[in-house]
Amino acid sequence: MSSTLEDMSARTITDDMKAAADSIPEFIVSADSHVDEPIDLWHGLSDDIRAEIPERIPFPEGTRPAGGADPKIRIEHMDLDGMSAEVLYPTAALKLFELGQKAQEAAFPIYNDWIAEYCKTAPKRLFAVPCLAVFDIDKAVKELQRCHDMGLKGGLVWQVPHPDLPVMSDHYEKLWSAAEELGSVINFHILTGYNYKKGEGGGINYKAGTDRKTAMERMRGSVNIKTADAVTTLFELIFSGVFERHPRLKVELVESEIGWMPFILQQWDYYYNRNFRPGGAHGEYAISRLPSEVFADHVYATFMDDSVGSQLLAKWGERNCMWSSDYPHGNMTWPNSRAFLAKQIGDLPRDRQERLLSKNVIELYGLDV
Repeated sequence: MSSTLEDMSARTITDDMKAAADSIPEFIVSADSHVDEPIDLWHGLSDDIRAEIPERIPFPEGTRPAGGADPKIRIEHMDLDGMSAEVLYPTAALKLFELGQKAQEAAFPIYNDWIAEYCKTAPKRLFAVPCLAVFDIDKAVKELQRCHDMGLKGGLVWQVPHPDLPVMSDHYEKLWSAAEELGSVINFHILTGYNYKKGEGGGINYKAGTDRKTAMERMRGSVNIKTADAVTTLFELIFSGVFERHPRLKVELVESEIGWMPFILQQWDYYYNRNFRPGGAHGEYAISRLPSEVFADHVYATFMDDSVGSQLLAKWGERNCMWSSDYPHGNMTWPNSRAFLAKQIGDLPRDRQERLLSKNVIELYGLDV
């Protein structure tokens, strides 16, 4: 392997980690990997819409694995890393969830068509999640159905919605119902929506006057805001009764890591139980059982390099958590994913490792691998 490829991963690799790699199950499916869309993917759109889409420039040569853009090279890189299959998410298109209705509705179907073609290179190894614009929920349902018919999996919606369309509102009821009927997962990926950057209608979480270029504010966004966004999305889905009304709906929190989840669920359960006392507010809730029980039946989450979360997997999350490589992004574990997995979950029982590394994601999406 060339030193250039070795240097692409931001992870430190030790000889002990490499030696332990053989202890990890051979069959691995990454639940969250990415693609690099063509620079000219949206060039055919009208000038007014193209003006809304952030300008993109090619990655400097040698700084990005070519498999993000080229599916044939991707398969070679998967073999090098020991990946049997991958569930794919966009890169540039993630940023479009902060745009207005017209731009999203024009750009996302183009991406969905492109990624469907990308996956045809290896249809039993590459599976992709389409992007859904949800301003007009009837259009979102039609696009979910169209993408399902093309063989795409699930549907990616914004994690931080437009301020006028909170996740807990009735606006999404038709989408939840359609996803139930199709057996499609609804996906919430970090960095999508009206959080990190100002989009139409505002909705940014930074305090007025803060400079996001400072190290402190970058850290606030990367940790505090990102995690708070995921907690809020999960809270609103559970406590607004979405899963009470849609008992077959499955959702996935993507790239939010998992170490915080058992603690948050424990706290929600605690306060939910406190309200069983006389005079409590239990009857006012839209859910009829513990939040952790709702989570166990309906919510999935991905982890990548989460040492705290990995330790908790010995007791929690066996059937809800799924590992991801994040290839070809800077956080990726490629080309040494097995070594990192040995460090994180190498001490777990074999059957639990298999659930986290392949069985959960295969069952969730019904993958034909």
